[in-house]
Amino acid sequence: MGKIIYMLSCTLDGYINDDSGEISWAVPDEAMVADVTADLAGVTTHLYGRRMYESMAGWETDPSLAAQSPESAAFAEVWKRARKVVFSRTLEDVWTERTRLERDLTVEAIDRAKAETAGDLLIEGPTVTAAAFRLGLVDMVSLMIYPVTVGAGTRVFPDGLRLSLRLLREQRFEKTGMVKVTYETDRS
Repeated sequence: MGKIIYMLSCTLDGYINDDSGEISWAVPDEAMVADVTADLAGVTTHLYGRRMYESMAGWETDPSLAAQSPESAAFAEVWKRARKVVFSRTLEDVWTERTRLERDLTVEAIDRAKAETAGDLLIEGPTVTAAAFRLGLVDMVSLMIYPVTVGAGTRVFPDGLRLSLRLLREQRFEKTGMVKVTYETDRS
């Protein structure tokens, strides 16, 4: 079975967004888009909360996103090929292909998603990821850390979470000053 990977952009002080939900600081350059696309080569299922799904669905529904660059087009193709499972109690339905709606993130729902896919699973969205962490389901953490601080907002990790992680790799992006670090969850 595939691994569950938590991948996201964040600030140096550990926030996904600022206290008004703004992420204007998270502007990827082409090298970063290409790197993320390469990382997603082994990901065959995306696990989302409602808000993250709504923002990512544009990669299938808005052709102008893929038209931005060759790297954006490659990312859009990788994203469209993957299955998506959206965990939401408020969303009425989903509008992208290969997408299923689940009301609750449970061990059984994750086991079902794992059984349906040949590769790894990417989890995104603070609420759904917090639930997965609390259930001990996250295998890897990949943070793309931007050299900015925002002081408040949505934290990368839920309050009270205690993790032990082993560094697998690190990478610097000179143009943006962004650093990507990838860890494996140490369950020993």
